[in-house]
Amino acid sequence: MGGQASASGGFPSLYGTANANADWMSALCPRLWDVPLHHLSIPGSHDTMTYCLNKKSPISYSESRLLQLLAKVLPCITLPIVLKWSVTQVLDVTAQLDAGARYLDLRIAHMRDGSEKNLHFVHMVYTSALVEDTFTEISEWLEHHPREVVILACRNFEGMTEDLHEYLVTCIKNIFGDMLCPRGEVPTLRQLWARGQQVILSYEDESAMSRHRELWPAVPYWWGNQVKPGKLVRYLEHMKSCGRPGGLFVAGINLTENLGYILAHPSQSLKNMTLPSLPYLSAWVREQSPGSGPRCTNIIAGDFIGADSFVNDVIRLNEKLLWC
Repeated sequence: MGGQASASGGFPSLYGTANANADWMSALCPRLWDVPLHHLSIPGSHDTMTYCLNKKSPISYSESRLLQLLAKVLPCITLPIVLKWSVTQVLDVTAQLDAGARYLDLRIAHMRDGSEKNLHFVHMVYTSALVEDTFTEISEWLEHHPREVVILACRNFEGMTEDLHEYLVTCIKNIFGDMLCPRGEVPTLRQLWARGQQVILSYEDESAMSRHRELWPAVPYWWGNQVKPGKLVRYLEHMKSCGRPGGLFVAGINLTENLGYILAHPSQSLKNMTLPSLPYLSAWVREQSPGSGPRCTNIIAGDFIGADSFVNDVIRLNEKLLWC
């Protein structure tokens, strides 16, 4: 599956199948093996699973009633527009891991009209991929890369009952088993390697999280909700000035459309809006520093992983820790 592009179209000149960063954690300088993960620089993907949004899917029930009505009355017009602004990734999950992404943003949902235990991912519409199959794919990738560590952020949980949460957690335990790192102090790579653990799984539902020691609290995500990259950078700088959270956290460099922008640019898409801004956003990324300081960054997540130097830029920030 590695390197598969979504049906909505890839960027063949930008996206390759090379996996030069597939083992970047194990290739870090040994001096960094004893640095807690929340003090390292870690690349991640925003809305990881949107490469497989289902064109035949209904609009998410969490979206506005107006949008759901338009999708029913004018599906041939509404759904293509929604899909254009919902896809944030082109590479599939295996290819994203090969590219070096180690934080995966997983928005989980249960479709009202779907099978009782079939859970999907969602971003305005639902994915064709099932959660259980995707977790199995990630687990198999980790087996082939035993010194790589992933942070899986399970979020959203649209339509999830308590019974479905328990079902999902059981699936997580069965699939990842001893790879799961129980919550506690944020570990170092050396500690995880010694214990044979490769997965930190954050779970946004506090009730379910509190019942299972294998689950970690939600990872804070700095979401700027901005169309223009300059405003996004100003938001991120403001958040840095307020001081970093104590544990793992994400600075999102993903741009976000609004209705006014969509109406003014009817022929565009999220990828058309994002790609021209990547050099500017990457320049901001290269200025950041990991570590324990109040203005330090940790996980940096973006859209369209593999389209530019983003992943390499984030990984290289770890070299700054060697200067201290």
